[in-house]
Amino acid sequence: MSESLRVGVIGVGIMGADHAERLARRTARARLVAVADPDEVRAKELATRFDGVRSGADPLELIDADDVDAVVIASPGFVHEEQVLACLAAGKPVLCEKPLTMDSDSSLRLVRAEQETGRRLVQVGFMRRFDPEYAQVRSVLAGGFLGRTLLLHNVHRNASVPSTDFRSEMIVRDSLVHEVDVARFLFGEEVVAIQVLSPAPTSHAAEGVVDPQVAIFTMAGGGLVTNEVFVNSQVGYEVRCEAVAERGSLVIGRPSTGLYSTSLAADGVGQWGGRVPADYRTRFATAYDLEVQAWVDSALGGEDVGATAWDGYAATAVSTAGMASLATGERVTVDLVDPATLS
Repeated sequence: MSESLRVGVIGVGIMGADHAERLARRTARARLVAVADPDEVRAKELATRFDGVRSGADPLELIDADDVDAVVIASPGFVHEEQVLACLAAGKPVLCEKPLTMDSDSSLRLVRAEQETGRRLVQVGFMRRFDPEYAQVRSVLAGGFLGRTLLLHNVHRNASVPSTDFRSEMIVRDSLVHEVDVARFLFGEEVVAIQVLSPAPTSHAAEGVVDPQVAIFTMAGGGLVTNEVFVNSQVGYEVRCEAVAERGSLVIGRPSTGLYSTSLAADGVGQWGGRVPADYRTRFATAYDLEVQAWVDSALGGEDVGATAWDGYAATAVSTAGMASLATGERVTVDLVDPATLS
């Protein structure tokens, strides 16, 4: 086993910069060696924050570099397929931020391509699996003490998103996809159907954008999952989940007992009798740290961890069906291949 993992980061937006900082400062046995982004100025600015880190514009060049052992992909989803395929061709472990790709067909191609290598190389960045609260709920439900899991209720709210760029479909593909993975993770089974409903939109959404959205998942075993996604809530980043089983329920993210409300304080920061985090990096800071550390340990010869390429494909397949339901309001069956046909 090598002593350290030399890592390159592709994409230097908010998430990529956050991962670069994490790898350079807080991840044991990891060494950040390179960053790449078509915005060369931004990539160079990020690289200069760390000693011995170079920057470039070409992500494929970074992947092929001899001094890069593994790659974190935090670029836009529409380039993920090409970049993950390059990592697979190079035999390099890759942590790819969600979504794995933009549609189920391209995600399935990555599943097949990884399978052809004969190795587990892809981990998808569904960080909630590493959040201590979600991990504890998964453990309790899987232990069977509460009986069968019957329902999940998820709430996912952002203070705001870019008004001109974030469209209705992106709420399904880029936000709701987390709830898809949570449902699969906690139930331990697939989502077989989805219906996306459109309440009256908030006045803070861009013209024509359906926000908030309510999605209903049907699980393979008959359980149901209700999901509210509201990306212009104006308050902060709120994520809550309640799992309802035959002999009890479990709640993640409830800030206090009894009645509580969220609103804006005088300084414009969300509050509920405490403070609502401004964004996901605060709420899931520990989850991200644990996720990246586990990925590094795995790449250095440890146990395989986290969401697989199949998990990424399954989530994308549900999102693909969700976008079809968004257009019609009807319940749509998820088109998922039989995993037995992949072997």
